[in-house]
Amino acid sequence: MPQEAEYLEPQWYAVYTCANHEKQVAKQFIERNIEHFLPVYDAVRRWADRKKRIQLPLFDGYVFVRIGLQNQIEVLRVPSVVKLVGFNGLPAMLSAQEIEFLKNTLLPQLRAEPHPHLNAGRRVRIVRGALQGTEGILIRKKKASRVVVSIDLIARAASVEVEASDIERI
Repeated sequence: MPQEAEYLEPQWYAVYTCANHEKQVAKQFIERNIEHFLPVYDAVRRWADRKKRIQLPLFDGYVFVRIGLQNQIEVLRVPSVVKLVGFNGLPAMLSAQEIEFLKNTLLPQLRAEPHPHLNAGRRVRIVRGALQGTEGILIRKKKASRVVVSIDLIARAASVEVEASDIERI
């Protein structure tokens, strides 16, 4: 059972949305003054006649909100919102560290992109830079070092480019 403080104090929660409706939900949150966060990344889409740079949600189907649970009905009334992510029918809070990681992924020099959720691999800790203290899994992509950080609550992950000298093995 949630504590009374969880009902009153705003905390971060993951909101599951209808497919491809993340931006519309975020727009509705703006109109309704609901504090939210929609991490996006730049992608290039190619059509037969052109290429275009677009912004896509980093995590398909998810937007993050900061609310007290007493206000969850306001979130659930937004069109295309399916539910607050949780366990046993109760919304689950995201940690401050997870939200801080997500916000820092938007720094252009990190070039974040979606990555399949991973449960195993070489665990590393970032020791310098904007993501200092973040732990994740080291991978290589086109000769660059990237760290995959998993958000277990929503079973999603993102990878960010890092200098090899800025990470240490855990």
